[in-house]
Amino acid sequence: MYIELPELAEKGYVVLDRCDLAIPPAEYEGLEYRDWKSGGDTNFAPIASAYGAIECAGFWDHGKPDKGGIWTSNAERCPTLVEWASRVGADFGRVGTIKLEPNVLVDVERWLHQDDNNRLNPEGTGWVVRAWLQLTDHPDSYMILRRRKDDRDGEVRIHLPQGAQFVVDSERWYHGVYHPGTTPRYALIVSLESGPDLARWIEANRAPVAARV
Repeated sequence: MYIELPELAEKGYVVLDRCDLAIPPAEYEGLEYRDWKSGGDTNFAPIASAYGAIECAGFWDHGKPDKGGIWTSNAERCPTLVEWASRVGADFGRVGTIKLEPNVLVDVERWLHQDDNNRLNPEGTGWVVRAWLQLTDHPDSYMILRRRKDDRDGEVRIHLPQGAQFVVDSERWYHGVYHPGTTPRYALIVSLESGPDLARWIEANRAPVAARV
């Protein structure tokens, strides 16, 4: 029904090598944020949205699939983040940074959720997945992935040092970030269409075998 990358269709995620871009903190700390709760005490700064507004609503609220994102006024403040999202080459939908306050594991398990990435996505086109870029350095924090919300035995953990990059079929995986730090965690999240461009970018950014989850 949709174009999917074989590895993501089978495994559901791929961990990449560390990002080679130097991203000034002002590019994510100085953006215009919205109070939008998703998996904890979170705020989001939209960099691309359905029609370029500073909003966190789903593209489907505007009759669009999560593709064809339009840059917001925040994009002018974060050229390196725009470069990261653009260099993939794939069609993107929502692009934004997340600010997550420290949390505790019992709450994270309660907040685990699946995303709604493919509502209104036309059949025969690329399946929409999400890519993350970790902006702050929190090696003791990690993304939790579970096929079923209460399946601890099958849990995958992706640790979050600065520059960590990974792609997740977040509509099929329950996910959330355990962040035991003392300062906020910032990350970039981009919705991307599966297809040849995303496949090439993933291959070009492969992590060494020993570093893969």
